[in-house]
Parts: sequence; C-alpha cells; structure tokens
Amino acid sequence: MTANPLPTAQAAAPAEQFDSLYEVRKKIYPRAVHGWFAGWRWVLIWATQIVYYGAPWLTWNGRQAVLFDLGARKFYIFGLVFWPQDFVFLTGLLVISALALFLFTAVAGRLWCGYACPQTVYTEIFMWIERKVEGERLARMRLDRSAPGARKFALKAVKHGIWIALALWTGFTFVGYFTPIKTLAVNVTTGALGPWETFWCLFYGFATYGNAGWMREQVCKYMCPYARFQSVMFDRDTLVITYDERRGEPRGSRSRSADHRAAGLGDCVDCGICVQVCPTGIDIRQGLQYECIGCTACIDGCNQVMDKIGYPRGLIRYSTQKAVQSGAEESSILAHVLRPRVMIYSAMLSALVIGMLAALYLRSPLKVDVIRDRATLYRETREGLVENVYRVQIMNTREQPRRYVISASGLAGMKVAVRQPVEVSAAATQAVAVAVRVDPAGLKTGSHPIVFRVEDVDDPRVRVEEKSRFFVR
Repeated sequence: MTANPLPTAQAAAPAEQFDSLYEVRKKIYPRAVHGWFAGWRWVLIWATQIVYYGAPWLTWNGRQAVLFDLGARKFYIFGLVFWPQDFVFLTGLLVISALALFLFTAVAGRLWCGYACPQTVYTEIFMWIERKVEGERLARMRLDRSAPGARKFALKAVKHGIWIALALWTGFTFVGYFTPIKTLAVNVTTGALGPWETFWCLFYGFATYGNAGWMREQVCKYMCPYARFQSVMFDRDTLVITYDERRGEPRGSRSRSADHRAAGLGDCVDCGICVQVCPTGIDIRQGLQYECIGCTACIDGCNQVMDKIGYPRGLIRYSTQKAVQSGAEESSILAHVLRPRVMIYSAMLSALVIGMLAALYLRSPLKVDVIRDRATLYRETREGLVENVYRVQIMNTREQPRRYVISASGLAGMKVAVRQPVEVSAAATQAVAVAVRVDPAGLKTGSHPIVFRVEDVDDPRVRVEEKSRFFVR
C-alpha cells in the first residue's frame, strides 16, 4: 500500500529566497574618450591642480602667499590678512559658492560634478595613470581575469606605487596650506615631522588613494549627498545630458552602406560606447538618472561613432526635458535659459559678489577692542581725580609695523595716561593698559558714556572709534 502523496500546494511551495540589502560592486572599466567636452574637462583638471599644488609655493612679502596659520589665528591670502574677527568674509564666501552652485545647476545640471569636483578630478587622473600602465579597457579586463603572475604583479605594483605617491603628495600639499610648506618639506626630509602633520598627510593621502583609486563611482552614487537633492534644482528647462529617443529608436546594428531608415531603424547603432565610457557605468539611453555626474563622456563617445558612420552628431547631447518631449529646436532651448529662476539666482549672486568685493576694499586695516579693568571699578589719584583703567587691544592687519595714538572723549577735562605713540608690529596684536582720568567736580555718580579713538600716526585716514563707560563714585 503506497503512502498518500503530499498536498499539491505543499509540493509546489517555492524554495526559500534571500534578498541582499547590499549589491556587490561590479568593477567598471571606463573606456578612454576624446572630444570637445573631454578637452574642456582636462583644461579644468590642469587649472585646478596647478592652483592646488602651486599656490603654497608662492611667496608674498617674504612669506607664503596662501597660508592658514591656525596656531597664530592668521589667514594670509596674498596681500590680505584675515583674523578670526573676519569670519563674516568666510560666511560670505560660502553663501556665494552655494548660490553659484544653484545657478550653474539650474542652467546646465551637474557642471560641478562633471568638471571640477575633486572626486571627479582625481578619479580622472587616477584612471589616466591606470590606462598608461595597464592599457586600454579590454587590456585591463584581460589583465584582471588573468592568473597571478610576474607581469600582472609588476603592472599592479607600478600602478599602485604611482597612485600612492600622488596621494601622499596631495596630502603633503594639503597640510602645506596650514604649515609653511617649505618648513614642512624640510621636516619631512629630516624626519622631524610633527604628529599632527604626519596624521593629516597620511589621512588626506589615504582618502585620495581610496576614493579615486578604489571607490570611484561608489562615492558619487552612495556617499555624495549632492546626487540626492540635485533634482530639486532641476526644472523642465534645465540643460541635461539626454538621449534623443525619437531619432535613435529603434536601435540596432547595420552596415555603413545600408539605408537604416528603409529598414525601420533609428540612428543608434547599439554599439554600447556610451555605456563603456561612462565612469559610473550607466546607460544614458534609459533616461536621466541620479548616478549621472554630467561628465559628458557619453556625448563625446557617441559623436565619435556618428562621425565614423556618417550620421549627424547630437544623438546624445545637452538638451532639456521640455525640448526632448516636444521636439523643440536648439534656438528655442537657449531662449529658455534666461528664465525667472536663473535671473533671480544671477541677481542674488551678483549682489553678493559686489558686496563682498566692496567690503574687502573698504575693510579697515585697524581693529580695536576696549575692555574695562574688572579688578577695580574706579580709583582716586593723589590729585583728587577719578581714574578708570581699560585694556585697549590694537590689531594691525597690515604687513608693516604701524604707530598709533590713543585719545578719549565724552567728558570735560578727560586725560589719557599711556605712553604714546603705541607701536604695533606687522600683522600683530598688542594690548595696552590705558588709564583715563577725570575731575569728578560737577559729575553725577554712576556711569558715563565715553569714546576711545585710535588713529594711525602716519595715515590719519585710518582710525577706529570704540564706545565704553566711565564710572564715577
């Protein structure tokens, strides 16, 4: 007698499945591309790196031209010396940078990501080194698939050696903005590098090596927050990298001599070049995606293919969502660039830049702070005068020593007891104890407003007035 079979529902139950919350990274092998946009990208790479690596080595008035001396709380940028009290200028710079980012994004999408972001710049440099050492896309793929051997080990060692050297030089340069770079270079060669300098050189170098050499598109796709909120700054008239589906579909391979229109095919030959050159590995033909960093490599790659088969360029190009859906001409696209959002951003940015430049131009080279002596409210002198003592802090932001005269006003017969003139070294701060004496006859008990004036002896146009209080019993 045979056993009863299992119920049908139980017999047909599917096997247990597990879904991973983390997708294993598939290594991307971007193909080299040449073209108009690639040329501009390399122009910006050269420009940014010449500034970054070269600025710390420039000298100005016998010192490093660009130096952020955190220990002395002085920040030198060529002829300008900033102090912690000038924090408002840093705030203004950050606001200007944010508005510029909003403006460029509203006009043409992720221009910052595609051309000037440090992650993009160093990834491009590291990939160029990789291509020079290991070869082009197919050669690199074959090398990674090959069995371990002397050639593979040598190529990988050379590549990573160059990467590490460049990353360490990048970290060294970064620290050179905060510690005089010539002193830093001597300390490195003599082994006298301090613990903090050592840490930041290695940390910044490690970050460069890891992000540009290993993580690459992972930083843009998963770590960078800009990709997540970029859509907030886009609208239907924002220029973005688009695939012309009307012209390209249906896609398919064909011979050069074939009439693809008669065969019912679009201009896209489905070669996959646009995917092969993409540093994030996306297919732009699937529409706008947050992984797209706007590097325009797909435009240059597609244009190369169009040139080879004799088709018009622009199958992948800068366009707008409205233009793609309506089939509008290029002239109408550009006409919508100066729309209200762009005009508002431009007006705000222009006003801030003008205001920032005006503030820098009108910035006084003298700063004064007056603090009352808290130990004694007031005291009487032998002559019967009432004396208040103040601490006057004079900050000379010029890079030449200056002489100043201190005076006070507000009460009749007021006298200032201090050794005049007060000499302050170049780009230095000096605190001076100032005694102010007044005849109390006819004065009411309590506090009285007074004004201190500090004036440059050699340049009377430079003067600062600070309010304070004078106490009488």
